[in-house]
Amino acid sequence: MIPAEIRIRPMQVEDIPEVYAIDVLSFSLPWSERSYRFEVTENTASSPWVAEAHFPDGSRRIVGMMVNWIILDEVHIATIAVHPDFRRMGIARLLLETGLREAFERGARMAFLEVRRSNTAAQKLYESMGFRVEGVRPKYYQDNQEDALLMTLNPLDEATLQHWSDPAQQNSTGGERCNPIKS
Repeated sequence: MIPAEIRIRPMQVEDIPEVYAIDVLSFSLPWSERSYRFEVTENTASSPWVAEAHFPDGSRRIVGMMVNWIILDEVHIATIAVHPDFRRMGIARLLLETGLREAFERGARMAFLEVRRSNTAAQKLYESMGFRVEGVRPKYYQDNQEDALLMTLNPLDEATLQHWSDPAQQNSTGGERCNPIKS
C-alpha cells in the first residue's frame, strides 16, 4: 500500500522495535535495540529521527530511520535506512533534509558520514545533496572488510539548505516522491 503521507519526527522509545526491524532488513551489522534505546533516552549528542507512513485506511507504520550525532559544529550521520518496501520514494532524502536542518539550527556547520564503497545508490543520494568523497576508511566494515567512503558536506549553511528547497533538487535521485509532512 502506498502511503498517503510521510511524517518525519523525532524517534521515540515505542518506535524502537520497528526501527530495529528496518535496521535488520537493511544492514548486515545492525545496531541492537539497546543501542537505539540509548540514543533516544541517554545520548545528549544524539538526534534520532523516524519516517512514519500514514496510510489512507488510517494505519501508521515506521518506514525509515536516521540517527545523527551533533558534536560542536559537526553532525555525524551515524545510520540511516528505509524499509525495503518503501525505498525510492524520497524518504531517505526527507530524513536527511530534516535531520540536517535541525543540526544546522543546533550549530552544526559541516556534516559527514561513512558509506560502503559498494553502496552506489546511497552515494548518489548523498552527492545530490552536496556531499563529496573526502577519503577512504580501509576495511571499515567488519563483516566483509569492505572499505568505507568518508563523505562530507562542507559547508552546511543557509545556501545549502535553500538549494534543497529548489524543486529541481527535490527528486534528483529518481523514484516516486511521497507527500511529505515534517513535524
